[in-house]
Amino acid sequence: MHKQSRKATLFIDKDEEDLRVRFFSFLDEFEKGKIPNMVDLRLFFVEGLGIKDAKSSRAEIEFLEEQIVSHEGDIEPTASVLNGFVAIARYCRFLLYGFEENEVELQIGNQKKLRKGLISQEIAETFITVPKDFCCPISLDLMRDPVIISTGQTYDRILISRWMEEGHCTCPKTGQMLMNTRLVPNRALRNLIVQWCAAHGIPYDPPENTDSSVEAFAAAMPSKAAIEANRATATLLIHKLASGSQRAQTVAARGIRLLAKTGRENRAFIAEAGAIPHLRNLLSSTNSVAQENSVTAILNLSIHDKNKSQIMDEKGCLGSIVGVLRFGLTTEARENAAATLFSLSAVHDYKKRIADEEGAVEALAGLLRAGTPRGKKDAVTALFNLSTHTENCLSMMEAGAVTALVGALGNEGVAEEAAGALALIVRQPIGAEAVGGEEMAVAGLIGMMRCGTPRGKENAVAALLELCRSGGTAATEKVLKAPALWGLLQSLLFTGTKRARRKAASLARVFQRRENYPLHFGGLGAGYAFAGNSAPSRDSSFVNEVSVPVSISVPVL
Repeated sequence: MHKQSRKATLFIDKDEEDLRVRFFSFLDEFEKGKIPNMVDLRLFFVEGLGIKDAKSSRAEIEFLEEQIVSHEGDIEPTASVLNGFVAIARYCRFLLYGFEENEVELQIGNQKKLRKGLISQEIAETFITVPKDFCCPISLDLMRDPVIISTGQTYDRILISRWMEEGHCTCPKTGQMLMNTRLVPNRALRNLIVQWCAAHGIPYDPPENTDSSVEAFAAAMPSKAAIEANRATATLLIHKLASGSQRAQTVAARGIRLLAKTGRENRAFIAEAGAIPHLRNLLSSTNSVAQENSVTAILNLSIHDKNKSQIMDEKGCLGSIVGVLRFGLTTEARENAAATLFSLSAVHDYKKRIADEEGAVEALAGLLRAGTPRGKKDAVTALFNLSTHTENCLSMMEAGAVTALVGALGNEGVAEEAAGALALIVRQPIGAEAVGGEEMAVAGLIGMMRCGTPRGKENAVAALLELCRSGGTAATEKVLKAPALWGLLQSLLFTGTKRARRKAASLARVFQRRENYPLHFGGLGAGYAFAGNSAPSRDSSFVNEVSVPVSISVPVL
């Protein structure tokens, strides 16, 4: 075999080798900040690869993106080279084939992509509960760079590093003393997180400062050539948004939507190049495809924190987003507008502005009551964020949000978040009065304590506790008379989460102080039942007491 192999000769197709050399020359030019000659690009894509129109170009891009997502770390050439090819192909798709694309074909293309799940799932499908083991115990959010500390617990690198830098020498989760400050990359867990994100279409951006633990992921990060090619694409798209025909603007909005779906760099320079004002103008378009793509593009851009301020500061932009939420031409547009408000409300200072925008809370409440499962998820997460601002209580009551949240307690898909929002609203006397006045409020919360998720039970008992504290005698009597409450409290005291046990103990003590309602669990005195529960102090901010209902990663399309 060795002798035979020495006689073998390697055959290289000269045409394919020429194409390879030309492609790498394009990468080199982009990396140097230069734009390759249009004639050379046309020869490469049209004559060399046989990509003759926008439709075939789009299909090629989607195929390559699927390969990157499905076979990351096990593809040849490397993912970084493929990212470069995708970036150049996307640039040439608009440079060479123009913007006059059939809108019906665009809609069909979107539907096919959704069914196949090549790139990402639609927006509400990414509003899912992250597996508990993938969440950092500090932030309760998806870990980007999991590391193991000396106690054996895993945390996100940036958060545990900050914890240590602040002078703490104990494990946040167990309270054990740290033997050392060494952080060991949890590669096995990170790989599982990457696979889970890929399966659910959730973008997983690695941390900016990586070490050897993310070398494989770093290889898939876009190269400088890909970034420069994407920047050139953004310039083309924004120019067409500003001065193109209605059809061209629709195609350009879709291009920006897709370009902004991944990569912090893309989101940053798209906004810096001035896309937001033009996208805002399209929000009022009578073309349903243009409106849907523009609001989704704004949603994707809002994921980048610096872009949130640009969107909120753009005159009329918030009002236009709310307008789409209220009167959008498609269900998808209205739902994506709700998701955009959720993303923007992550900034505390914007929560009051959003709630004060005419029709915003009312439209979210309406979507929660009568929307699709996806729309209800979008609406309830936005309402939960708004409820964390104490000054929004009155406006949420007047807009019917309290009634909608109480009604949502019976919907398994959104009950957890609804209970969390109510637990915040009832902390204020006017909120407690409004919730107490809802006929099904107490029954709904009791039902969650019986059949809800662990966090749902925690939020439900928190809401009942605050209803008693802030709602006065009438509210306390209403909660007290709820059927099966005592048995549910006993169950939570022994099987609930740590916070749920604390809240259950506090609620039981509220009633223990009422001489007409002595507590006896299983024939044992209440003092015995509470022996293992020290009296909890009421946090200065109840937001910390209400568990975040789900770990949510803002989705991208």
